Amino acid sequence: MTETLAPPLPDPPARRRWMSILARAGADEIAARLDPLPALPGHKRLRGPETGLVMVRGRTGGDGAPFNLGEMTVTRCAVRLADGTVGHGYVAGRDARQAELAALLDALMQDPARAPALEAAVIGPLEKAQSERRAAQARKAAATRVEFFTMTQMR
Repeated sequence: MTETLAPPLPDPPARRRWMSILARAGADEIAARLDPLPALPGHKRLRGPETGLVMVRGRTGGDGAPFNLGEMTVTRCAVRLADGTVGHGYVAGRDARQAELAALLDALMQDPARAPALEAAVIGPLEKAQSERRAAQARKAAATRVEFFTMTQMR
């Protein structure tokens, strides 16, 4: 009797990275990166996309007593590929298309044969674009920074 073994799970930090990138990318951004690639395999929706609320918690001073900050809208989706691989997508907001694309890419990135091409064509460019946007926002914020120490020395 031959035993079929499940494919090895991806490295948790690597999966956390690509899921984070997909959660921050818009559906149009993801779709634009997927357009030049061969057609994606079919998938079955296991769950959703469903929109709901999650409680966001904070901590006093960053590491003190926890408190409820408020609720946040989140959309989730779970898909299964024909080979049985399951992918999950959780995104802030109500974008069902983004959640489904994130879930589909999560499932595809778990395949060692597909992951390098998807990393180069989708995940890497999205990460670079997000990093550039953060840097531009940081530069814009730095331009408005006031040095109070300098102002007190001027008096």
